Amino acid sequence: MVSTDSMGADRMGGAEHCADDRGAAIRLISAAFLMLFVELALIRWLGANVVHLSYFSNFVLLGSFLGIGAGFLISRYTWSVWPISLPLLTLLVAGVLTFPVTIERSGSDMIYFTSLSINGPPAWLALPVVFLLVATILAGPAEVVGRCFGRMRPLSAYRYDLIGSLMGIVLFSVLSFLRAPSLVWGAIAAILYVALADTARRRLLSGAFALVLLAFLARETMVPGTSWSPYYKIQTEAGSEPGRMLIVANGVPHQLMAPAQWKMEEGEKIYQTPYLRLPSNALQDVLIVGAGSGSDVAIALREGARRVDAVDIDPRIMEIGAEFNIDRPYADPRVTRHVNDGRAFIEGSGRKYDLILFALPDSLTLVSGASQIRLESFLFTREALESVRKHLKPNGAFAMYNYYREPWLIDRLAGTAATVFGHAPCVDTFSGAQAVVAVAMNPGDQQCASAWTPASARVIPPASDNSPFLYFRGDTFPPLYLVTLASILIASLVTVRVLGGPLRTMRPYADLFFMGAAFLLLETKNVATFALLFGTTWFVNALVFAAVLVIVLAAVEVTRRLRTPPLPVVYAGIVAALVLAWVIRPEWLLPLPFWPRLIAASLLAFLPIFLANVAFAKRFRESADAQGAFAINLLGTIVGGCLEYAALFLGYNNLLIVTGLLYLAAFLLIPKASARTA
Repeated sequence: MVSTDSMGADRMGGAEHCADDRGAAIRLISAAFLMLFVELALIRWLGANVVHLSYFSNFVLLGSFLGIGAGFLISRYTWSVWPISLPLLTLLVAGVLTFPVTIERSGSDMIYFTSLSINGPPAWLALPVVFLLVATILAGPAEVVGRCFGRMRPLSAYRYDLIGSLMGIVLFSVLSFLRAPSLVWGAIAAILYVALADTARRRLLSGAFALVLLAFLARETMVPGTSWSPYYKIQTEAGSEPGRMLIVANGVPHQLMAPAQWKMEEGEKIYQTPYLRLPSNALQDVLIVGAGSGSDVAIALREGARRVDAVDIDPRIMEIGAEFNIDRPYADPRVTRHVNDGRAFIEGSGRKYDLILFALPDSLTLVSGASQIRLESFLFTREALESVRKHLKPNGAFAMYNYYREPWLIDRLAGTAATVFGHAPCVDTFSGAQAVVAVAMNPGDQQCASAWTPASARVIPPASDNSPFLYFRGDTFPPLYLVTLASILIASLVTVRVLGGPLRTMRPYADLFFMGAAFLLLETKNVATFALLFGTTWFVNALVFAAVLVIVLAAVEVTRRLRTPPLPVVYAGIVAALVLAWVIRPEWLLPLPFWPRLIAASLLAFLPIFLANVAFAKRFRESADAQGAFAINLLGTIVGGCLEYAALFLGYNNLLIVTGLLYLAAFLLIPKASARTA
């Protein structure tokens, strides 16, 4: 089957460049690099320019998996999607920049924390168009990879694919840390598109579209006040009065930098309220999480703070504050800046404070029960506030404020504080949207305007590290998510049927489908674990993704070079590793020093991944149709991505049980002949 289809494939997509092992390896690595690089660039760039996607963070990822799987299936045919990949990428970039999306949705199931504007195509139009375009764009380089797969031994091809993918993720991570603009990402992708074109005519056409693509990205990059942080596309707009500047992150108004005196006396009341409700003791040490551009720090200094630890996860926003904040808080010798995840800083701090303040750390949040780990996910759990309490002095206090528009959410946060501190906090609400929750170590030190009483009889229990979904009430699955996930699954099924033929012909590789679903679910669990243990940062996520690829590559090399146990033994090892990871809770590792914590977390997280990929490599090595087997495995990851949302009801730790059931299904579906061979 492979040889027949590959002979026809010689005429399309530059398959002739894969005619020898060396040429195949170079082209495969280059195409895999382009595939992963474009995928990550689209995830980041679209999230920065299409507000809907900021709250469906795995939406583009699932579209990418569908496209990659489709590309492998297409590589078995004589027709090609590769020539239209770059033109569609250019069209997508041009369309998004011409018709930008800010915020369109509204309703009782959405929680807004920022000033709103309505602009751009609605979600029901933008999401399907983006999904289909992303899938088709990624199908192009995946097709090139697939055609090279058809010319090489399966395990060797898989090895080169992993090497190229790892190179792509490493380079994109480095560029993100260096805060390179989108123009740089586009230039790298354009060069690879042109280099991979197999004829002079196609190189000429690719060069023309590359110039158009770069022209649009250059226009975006050169907009005054635009810069990129490791997390956001940052735009600044100077206000009409001195000292005021609006900071917009990913198209959403994020922070208003203004003089501290104005914020306290004429601005919003939430900024001064914590100092009115809490002990009037000398503020020797203050910790501000979500310090941002420094306005909250300036207010703390005006209130008499003698030492301030200012923590924010975004270095670019802190730099803007250091440069433009009229109060110059970051130039004050009493202030120490820390670019770090708030929870990670608290867990690693050896200092105790008179006041710990969460100052709008989630002011970019717009969620409808989203299950994805966000920058602030582990900051509002019961365990997080317990850690806050441990870092307070005997007469210290804690406060948080934000634009909480839902009474149930205010009650949940206040209830969490009451559970941890053992008494009701002070709760002040302003303008029906702003709220301050303040609680002292000693209830007698609080000066509440009125005692907190829940707005309804049902107070939602505190979020936990196992289920850190602060904005999910736990009653019903958000309808918008249900429709979106169902549409993705239907689109995937139709794609497999159309490109892969009758589903019964793929029966020999049904186990690889379930292995793909289990693999992505396991990776999701590991991202959550490492976010808890080391902070919810791009660096941590990049480490997890890169480490997973390294582990997979190691499994391939072990399978290629060494004699490995039979599949039943390997699957038994997977089950044992999953049970061990389920029994040992991640929060048990938090008290450990950094390096022991990292070693223990890595062993628990990556042992089942290593064993699972030994099993996959053993099966993949003897597959008769490398393209079809790999495509089915990738499409299985889409199901795993959708199953991620089960964490809303099960919690992250119980995802390991679902993962175990998926691997059990994979084991039971292994063809008998393949099991004997493996």
